[in-house]
Amino acid sequence: MSVLAIDQGTSGTKAIVVDDAGVVRAVVEVPVRPVYLSGGGVEQDPDQLLASVLEAGRRAYAAAGLSIEAVSLANQGETVLAWDPRTGQPLSQAIVWQDNRSAGICEGLSGHAALIALRTGLVLDPYFSAPKMTWLRRNVTLEGVVTTTDAWLVHHLTGEFVSDVTTASRSLILDLDTTRWDPELLGIFGLEGEPLPRLVGCDEVVGTTSAFGPRIPVVGLIVDQQAALLAEGCLTPGMAKCTYGTGAFVLASTGADAVRSTTGLTTSVAWRMRGATDYCVDGQVLTAGSAVRWLEDLGIIGSSAGLDAAAAADSGGVLFTPALAGLAAPWWRSDARAAFTGMSLSTGASHLVRAVIDGIAAQIADLVGVIAEDTGVPIARLRVDGGLTNSRVLMQTQADLLQAPVDVYPSAHATALGAAALARLALDPTLRPADAVGGWVPSTTYEPRMSADEAAHHLATWRSAIHRVMPQAGI
Repeated sequence: MSVLAIDQGTSGTKAIVVDDAGVVRAVVEVPVRPVYLSGGGVEQDPDQLLASVLEAGRRAYAAAGLSIEAVSLANQGETVLAWDPRTGQPLSQAIVWQDNRSAGICEGLSGHAALIALRTGLVLDPYFSAPKMTWLRRNVTLEGVVTTTDAWLVHHLTGEFVSDVTTASRSLILDLDTTRWDPELLGIFGLEGEPLPRLVGCDEVVGTTSAFGPRIPVVGLIVDQQAALLAEGCLTPGMAKCTYGTGAFVLASTGADAVRSTTGLTTSVAWRMRGATDYCVDGQVLTAGSAVRWLEDLGIIGSSAGLDAAAAADSGGVLFTPALAGLAAPWWRSDARAAFTGMSLSTGASHLVRAVIDGIAAQIADLVGVIAEDTGVPIARLRVDGGLTNSRVLMQTQADLLQAPVDVYPSAHATALGAAALARLALDPTLRPADAVGGWVPSTTYEPRMSADEAAHHLATWRSAIHRVMPQAGI
């Protein structure tokens, strides 16, 4: 069966068509660009998001020249907006997952943090959906409904009012064990009485659409990171992947066990397939690709493609803490700010570029270590995908600091391929998840070259720099 799979992300929307043999027959990408505001705001134009989905999907459908049997959709996870359910018109800008203007709301609810963590598996932080939903209600509009972007996009495609359980598990208002909206948590966030989408499984047909051509089922709804986890075959506990996109996201499967972190990680629904719910733990680097784009905007590098050429062989003692949008797991400090330290008159632009590369890799290595501590299962190797895997310098640094092999996924379309696999599972009840994903061979494997002592020393030095970028209160 041929499937149109759409990955609606922070920096762009990608649509691919996958044929019966699992071969990608068409790829179309339409850029979207968030607006970064003073005061920690990050917004997107909802109409631009919808237009990008429709344009990418229609162009990919036409380019493939195939009969398409279903369309699936992966989404950003925690980006929210207010909209009119009668007309579908947006009533606010889309408040992006990186937005931290709801930090004050989280501070005011700090007395509920332990209950929220126990009930949801998440940390009380502006990163997640509910604080941003509350912020919209207090500051923008009381009209319409307020949801994550997936519910709005699916409504435009099908007329239905639904969201999948993986997206809902990133909200702070879902009971992780029952996978149902939690009335007590809704009350804590002042969202009681809000109309909320019906929750569906990831392999559930939620409606039909003629937005891309002849009418076809809409299936395979999932958060983008969980889609990549599925595509990369991380189906059993201890298997982990990192996606290097606008941010970088490390996820490790825990199977049917909804592990509660003791170290500052978060636990979410990995997917619900065939009526069963699997979970994952994850850690987030809020600025990875966006940190590289920041270097580009400053004129330090020409483009992300020239990252390696612009980087020095070493950072010359310069350290970079990638807190351009605050720090997520395991610190959860939205008030942290990025910094270069260790500079001297001999520091050049190439040292700063290398320090940014090293800083991204160090934070990911730290997260992988914390995940192993939380789950009790060491991560023997890391599977990776995303645009920054094209940087050989970053990938080698990652393997060095992890002291473990790094396997690069051979396709640039992991998220979309995961969504496509879910569509195939929905349409073929006899298909097993492992068969829907298929086996794969890394395009490149990076083995550690740095000694264990060198890696440990680098990470220890980097951690000390992290604490210097956090305001002292609360440390």
